[in-house]
Order: sequence, then structure tokens, then C-alpha cells
Amino acid sequence: MATDWTVRAITRAMLPVLLALTLVEVGSGLVLGQFEAQLLRYPTLLALVPVTIGTAGNLGSILAARLSTSFHLGTLSFDPTDEHLAGNALATLALAISIFPIVGIGAWGLTAVFGGVRLGPGTVVAVALSSGIALAVLAVAVTLSVTYVAYRFSLDPDDVVIPVVTNTCDVLGVVVLFATVQVLL
Repeated sequence: MATDWTVRAITRAMLPVLLALTLVEVGSGLVLGQFEAQLLRYPTLLALVPVTIGTAGNLGSILAARLSTSFHLGTLSFDPTDEHLAGNALATLALAISIFPIVGIGAWGLTAVFGGVRLGPGTVVAVALSSGIALAVLAVAVTLSVTYVAYRFSLDPDDVVIPVVTNTCDVLGVVVLFATVQVLL
């Protein structure tokens, strides 16, 4: 692991990552722009967008922080039979299953209060839960992959993994949410 904490070393490690993530975020905005008509037709979906991508990024960040801590303690193993690794991945999925229905109810409730509801609460919860579960699976895959790459390239996962996971979850969040909407509506 790199232990050089100079401004130069941090910049050398992070600048390419941040430049690539900027392009990823532009892609997220372009994808979001393609669904503008659907967002205007269903205001509840508009309320779901930031919460869904934020929650998916948070779930990935929680897992990334746990893996980074394990990495620094020397207990991280990328063995598929590692119970610690599997337990963290399952905990991320359990969090998604428990939090995304609340996200759906909250989005429906807020749009009901402000006069924009056109979808039923069951539909909104189904969209939120389905997209949330899919995003949690993707967040686990992205987090494990990026942590492994950081490990292989002797990068500090504290510096690399969370920015990559949150930005990737932004793009995946938009894509998965609208794919789910296409299937369920």
C-alpha cells in the first residue's frame, strides 16, 4: 500500500480518477435528460431520482468503508468463501430491502402533499424497492471490484473506492431506475 501522503502523491493518484468520474457524471446527466418527458408526466419519479441514486451511493460507501477498514487491518480477503466479505455484502442488500420501501413511501407522500401524484403508492414502492435491490447488487459488485483494483495497484482504498462507487452509483441509479420504470409501468 502506498504510504506517501504528500500533495503530489495524492494528486497523482486522484487526478485521473476524478477526471474519469467527471465524464461518468456527464453521462449520468445525459441519461437523465433522455427521460425528461417521463419525469414531467410522473412527478413522483422526479422525487425518486435523487433519493434513489443517493441511497445507492450511500450503501456502496458504507460497504467501501467497511472493506477499507478491513484492508487497513489486514483482514480483507477476496476469497468468495470469506464469511466477513459475504456478511458485509448481505448486510448491504438487507439495508436496501429495508430502506427502499421507505424511500418509495416518502417520495409518494411528498408528491401527494405538493399535488403531483399520478402513480399509486404501491407502484411507487414497487419501483423504489425493485430498483433499490438491483442497485444494491450493482453497488456491491462495483465496490468489491474497485476495492480489489485499488488493492492490486497498491492504492489506498480510502482515496479511490468511495468516489468511484458514489459516482458510478449515480449513473447506475439513473439507468436502473428508468429501466425499472419501463418494466413496471
